Amino acid sequence: MTVRLAPPRVEDAEALTDLHLDVWEEAYADLMPASVFAGRRARRADRVASWSAIIAAGSSDNVLAWSPDGTLVGFSSTGPGRDDPADALPPLELMALYARASVHGTGVGHALLTAALGGAPAYLWVLDGNERAIRFYERQGFAFDGATKPDDVGLERRMVRH
Repeated sequence: MTVRLAPPRVEDAEALTDLHLDVWEEAYADLMPASVFAGRRARRADRVASWSAIIAAGSSDNVLAWSPDGTLVGFSSTGPGRDDPADALPPLELMALYARASVHGTGVGHALLTAALGGAPAYLWVLDGNERAIRFYERQGFAFDGATKPDDVGLERRMVRH
C-alpha cells in the first residue's frame, strides 16, 4: 500500500485520537479487559485535547500515515529517551507505532518506523504478549535487553536497537 506520511496538524487531533482508540482495541483485544477500552473511549474528549496540546507543543516527533483515500491508517511517535541515562540506552525512544489491522502486512508499519527512526539506534517498550509487535520489532533489529516495568495495563518489556 502506498501511504502519504506527514507530520500531524492540530486539526488532525480528532482523527488521531480515534485511530489511537481503534488500534489499541485491535492490538490488545486479547491482552486486556474490555473495561480498559471502554474507559479510554469515555475519555475521548480529554484525549483529543491531549493530542492537540502534544501536536501544538511539538513535544514529540509524530508521523501520520494516510491511505490514498484520505483515511488515517497509522502513526508513530518518537522523542528523547525517558529512561534512566545510567542504563546506557540510545538517546532516541520510539514511544508509539500503531497501524490499523486492515493495513497489517502492507508495509505501513515499516514506512512509519523508517520515517521515525531511519536506521538510528533507539529503544521502545512493548506490552508482554503482543507477539505481532514483538516479531515486527525483531525483524527491524530490536532485541529484548531484560528490562521490564509494570504498567496499568500489563507488563512492558524493553527492546533496544544499537
